[in-house]
Amino acid sequence: MKLSPDEAVLWYWGPIPINATIAFTWLVMAILVLGSYLVTRRLREEAEIPRWQNLLEILVNGMRDQIRSASRQEPGAYLPFVGTLFLFIAVANLLAVVPGYQAPTASLSTAVALAIAVMVAVPIFGIARQGLFAYLVEYLKPTVFMLPFNIIGEISRTIALAVRLYGNMMSGSVIGAILLGIVPFFFPILLQLLGLITGLVQAYIFAVLGMVYIASAGAARGDDKTSNP
Repeated sequence: MKLSPDEAVLWYWGPIPINATIAFTWLVMAILVLGSYLVTRRLREEAEIPRWQNLLEILVNGMRDQIRSASRQEPGAYLPFVGTLFLFIAVANLLAVVPGYQAPTASLSTAVALAIAVMVAVPIFGIARQGLFAYLVEYLKPTVFMLPFNIIGEISRTIALAVRLYGNMMSGSVIGAILLGIVPFFFPILLQLLGLITGLVQAYIFAVLGMVYIASAGAARGDDKTSNP
């Protein structure tokens, strides 16, 4: 039993092995790009709109509301990044119902890559909102002696993001494989349904935590001002 999609090599591109993590990550990205194109190519402003556009608007408005709730800031600047995080993880997890598919989120390398993306986004959004000097000064508060601890805090929460996503997805895959070998009918189906719900929850938690980290960098510590929704 392969515990990670990293171990399943599907083919070789010259000397480079293409494992399930890489292949299915490309598949998820292709689905998102193609789906975005098909849904947005004929947007309308009339009273009657296509069902796909209606679903898209509900999804986008829901993400905007969640970002506004988590950050207490206008969601416009954060929506592309946080929304993409959520959609990628959610679609990657939901495709687990397809036979032969292995969720790339069950790979530690994917979880770490997503967490690093959040870690890089935190200073980018923070500097864009506060300016370089004001952002860097935050690492010296409340005293200059807190600098190493603040840096360690940034690294540790990145590790926590990666481990949380990887641990939850990997544990579901392992338990499903074990039950499939022991009771190959009823329980694996129930577990797969539970896994889909868990996958959506993990996508939501990852996106919200990423938003919280980014929002905390975008506002000075101790600043209680909030923007109007």
